[in-house]
Amino acid sequence: MKKRHLSIEEISDRIQIDDLLTRYTVAIDTKDWNLLDTCFTPDAQVDYTTSGGVKGAYPEVRSWLERALAAFPVTQHYLSNTVVELNGNEASAKTYVYNPMATEKPEGGQHVFNVGAYYIDKLVYTEDGWRIAERFEQQAFFDGSLPANFEIPS
Repeated sequence: MKKRHLSIEEISDRIQIDDLLTRYTVAIDTKDWNLLDTCFTPDAQVDYTTSGGVKGAYPEVRSWLERALAAFPVTQHYLSNTVVELNGNEASAKTYVYNPMATEKPEGGQHVFNVGAYYIDKLVYTEDGWRIAERFEQQAFFDGSLPANFEIPS
């Protein structure tokens, strides 16, 4: 069986999708909401409910992210093992996520916990490049605990 080679366009698409996913993590971890806007289509549907978050249209989810992540001065999103299926100007991707997060303790120091998840994305190629049109975050594990009396904003 002859080994199939990727076209230059397929290689380019995969690199651009990887850049998109990395840009998302940088936007979330630096709380750069304008940068986050460059990751999604304006009408994207986003579902973070398995991690205690919200589900809805991107503008509403973005607003929730701003409120919810304000309590976490430290977040780090590590991505790996992305499987991409290209289909012209559309693609699907499943990406492994490891996400340590920290809140400040009243007595000083940090309360740290870790989340493992998968991002299951539908992507579209737009005039501005690849964007996330649908994202479902499937939580795989939660290591540690939220601080006592802590509630994720709704």
